[in-house]
Amino acid sequence: MTTYKDSGVDVKKGDMASAAAYAHAASTFESRKGMIGEPVFEEDGYAGFLDMGDYYLIQSTDGTGTKLDLAAEMNSFETLGYDLLAMVADDAICVGAEVISLSNCIDVPSVNPKMIDAMMKGLSKACKEQKIAIPAGEIAEVPGAVNRAVWSASAVGIVAKDKVIKPETIVEGDTIISLKSGVARSNGFSLLRKILSDSYGKDWHTKEWKNGTTWGEILMTPSIVYQSAVLSLIGRYREERKIDVKGVAHITGGGIPSKLGRVLRKTGLGANLTDLFSPHEAIVDIIKLGNVPEEETYKTWNMGNGMMLVVSPEDANEAISLLKKVEIEAKTAGTIVSDPKIMISINSKERLFF
Repeated sequence: MTTYKDSGVDVKKGDMASAAAYAHAASTFESRKGMIGEPVFEEDGYAGFLDMGDYYLIQSTDGTGTKLDLAAEMNSFETLGYDLLAMVADDAICVGAEVISLSNCIDVPSVNPKMIDAMMKGLSKACKEQKIAIPAGEIAEVPGAVNRAVWSASAVGIVAKDKVIKPETIVEGDTIISLKSGVARSNGFSLLRKILSDSYGKDWHTKEWKNGTTWGEILMTPSIVYQSAVLSLIGRYREERKIDVKGVAHITGGGIPSKLGRVLRKTGLGANLTDLFSPHEAIVDIIKLGNVPEEETYKTWNMGNGMMLVVSPEDANEAISLLKKVEIEAKTAGTIVSDPKIMISINSKERLFF
């Protein structure tokens, strides 16, 4: 039986560190009180708010995690930019922000021009598709400080004050829509890699998964970037809303209980999820290989559900139809309930409670 902690990741310590870090960050807010760009305290938020008068400037930072290690093992970096962009742009859209720019930093022990070229080629392709500019970046050659490449990015977005997505407007009976994910996005890779290396050895990424596709190839499937799709519902900066989206959860580290729970925390409500997308079959196979407890799977990976939207029941069908037009598969996954728990039904019978 394998857990995320077995792979070297301690979620509880990470949460404690994040809380401490945000407390120190929030202590700087007072220094800009009454000035342009005054920060807005947003506990449990997906991104940072800066008050710019008529609108908020939004900032979000993240990285590719150890999916970059797999890319290095395979010497395949062309699609990793989608994973990096998804981690920051899809956090920013959770508050309704249209991402306008992205800066990135690549820390390496020594510069490999071909690797950098492939990474940036993929990132620029992903950004152009989402209409995002890359005005700045850094390549830091730091031998001794790192023994492998580390790639992170910061996104800047903009949202009109009257268009900020407000989870506090969510009420009992609202509909939860799930947006289908690909394979594993860029989260939980430490556990995926541990299970596969334990099962197949250090060259696990070269072993066949199925039908001539290797484990490395299937797990390098790029993340779907949902930002433009959600903007097709709520509108870009100057556009009118088509759908009143009340809440958005980007299902990354911590899985559905953590990320959807964060959206619902201020409401005192919960969710009954009865029709989620199933995880990709490669993830199902890895779960079996590692004998991963079912509860652990939903607390580590998105299990096929990359993003969740909360809308009024009368808006659900139109929202799903609009998402289909921009080639995002979505469906009604559940309902907001009064009991402040996340309830997940498995195979229409078993239930997990968080």
